[in-house]
This record gives sequence, C-alpha cells and structure tokens, in this order.
Amino acid sequence: MSKASSSANQSSPTSYGVSPVIIVEGELGANHHRQSLTATSITTPVFSPTNLKEDDRASLRTLDNVRDQVAASIAVRIMRKLKTADNTQYGVALTLSKSDDAGFLRLVASQLASQPTSALKSKAYLIAVATTGAGDTSLLICGTDAAKVQRAALLATSKFIGHIKPLPGQDDDDTSNAGTVWLARVRGVAWNGYDETALLDVLQKCVQELVDPSRPPPGSRSIDEILATERTRLHRLLPQQALAELRDADIRVPVLLVDIRPAAQRARYGQIPGAMIIERNVLAWRFEARSLDGRLDIATRYDLRVIVFCQEGYTSSLAAAALQDVGLLNATDVIGGYKAWKEAGLAVELE
Repeated sequence: MSKASSSANQSSPTSYGVSPVIIVEGELGANHHRQSLTATSITTPVFSPTNLKEDDRASLRTLDNVRDQVAASIAVRIMRKLKTADNTQYGVALTLSKSDDAGFLRLVASQLASQPTSALKSKAYLIAVATTGAGDTSLLICGTDAAKVQRAALLATSKFIGHIKPLPGQDDDDTSNAGTVWLARVRGVAWNGYDETALLDVLQKCVQELVDPSRPPPGSRSIDEILATERTRLHRLLPQQALAELRDADIRVPVLLVDIRPAAQRARYGQIPGAMIIERNVLAWRFEARSLDGRLDIATRYDLRVIVFCQEGYTSSLAAAALQDVGLLNATDVIGGYKAWKEAGLAVELE
C-alpha cells in the first residue's frame, strides 16, 4: 500500500485503527464500501431527524412533551392523596403558574380523565387544581358528575367572593365534556395553606349526596331532644326557690341572678330588680375564669351559683348547660323564666 493510501486511512473519521477499507470505483465499489462500513462497530453520527431510529426520536423532547409529562405527574400526585366521601373521591392540588396556565390545567383534567379505572378505584371524583404565583392565576374544577362540578364552582365563587371570575365559553369546543370541566381566573388569592383547606372544604360539601330536605340528616337531634338532654344536667329552680337562694346568707358562694334576654324583650315585658343583664351571646365569656376578653371581675372562681333566666325558660336551660360546659357546675336556670317570675307575684320593674 502506498504512503498516500496509508495517510488517507489514518485521517479517515471512520477508520480509528480498524482494518483498512478498499475503495473500489463504480456501483460495485459503492455497495462494497457501504457493506464494509456497516460490518464494523464504527459509525459516523449524522444529526438528521430523518436518519434517527425510533428510540432516538422518542428521546427528543419538545415543550409540549414536557407540559404533558408535568400534567401527568400532577394527576398522579392528586390521586395519591384523594379523600373519599359518599363514594366520591375528592382532592385539591396547587401548582406553580405557567404560561397559558388555563390550557395547562386543561391538560391536567385530560390526564385525570384518561387515567385507568383502577387508579381511581372505579369511583366518581371531584378535583380542584389551582396555579399559584404573582398576579392572576387560574382555577380548575373537574369531575365525573357535571352537577357536582357546577355546585363546587358556585360554592368556590361564593367562598372566595370577588376573587374568582369564570372563563366564558368553556364548553363550546368540547361538548363531550360539557359541564365536567370548569375554569376560572383568580385574582388576589395567595393560595396558601388556608386557601387550600377552604377549597378542600368546598369539595367535601359538594360530594355529599343530596337528601330529602324534609328529612333530618343521620345523627342530628331535634331541639326538643337537645333541650331535654341538657336539662338532665341541671337542678332547675322555681322562681320562689331562686329568690330564696338569693336571700340565703348561709350559702358560702356568690349567688347571681342573670337576665339573658335581648333588649327588645326587656323593654317590652320589664325586668327583675337587681338582676345582672348579660345577653346570651356573650354569657360564657363573662363568667369563664380563663377568658381574657370581657370577663367579669367576680368571675374568678368556678363554684359561682349562676341562676339564668330568659322569657319563658327554654333558652335559659341551654345557656346554663353551656356555663357548665366551661366549668361552672353550679349554674342552673329558672323554670318558666321571667314570665313565671312575674306570674308568681315577685318583684319586677316595668318601663
């Protein structure tokens, strides 16, 4: 072999120390050249998409590929922490804001809808996803039941009043998903832990199955049942007995008669002279010794004898039981309230 041929082989990018390739002119030579090259483990990389193998083409990722992958990962993350109520799964996820975040949230909804049945355990779902970041963000609510999605949208708009504005024409381009995907722009919501919990509360309320509004929900009690139960804790007093305790010097703890009626009832029906006026809505704060807001100076002990009365002796029983709940175990009320006191001929003041 001549020096020229040796030099050519040394500089060839396909040689790298392999056996020399003999170049033969003509068509036969071209075929022989290609066969010789492919017979070796050395190839010359050519970066042309048309020359890539199928595996190599899959490794080239576009922005759309990345967005799809992120949307899929968010969908999986949501499904891992779903809660269940009334055979419907629900959950909330927050993700960083992206350009065209409304379109991105649609991708998340699409990923959720395309998940295999086993991933969602064959149950219905209701899910909210919000983008976070500075400026306006977006909120997506999606699910398998259009009525629940719309119910959640209405409740979310009410809870975050003035901050959520639905996007118009959401179902014009996809009637097959009409009502199951709802999108809105959100302004002025930081989407912190409190907001996420509030949004989760919206979904929890909306997945609950509707019941006949005329039937009480399971576990509830009528006000008469509650009143009867609370009165079992009280040693209630007739008006004369209450007056006798107020005058009994042998009782070693302070005895207080407390009028919890609203101002309108006091003005209309009169008052009992010497009775403390503390309306029902602040009663516990006035007598609970641990209270730091508006506690009475005398309320520094839990053995006070607080005798509560209202107009007819119903609300007073609930109020006395509430005082017992905070530790005033001697609290009780007057049977028949102010009306019975007045009918018994005891002292009253009329305006």
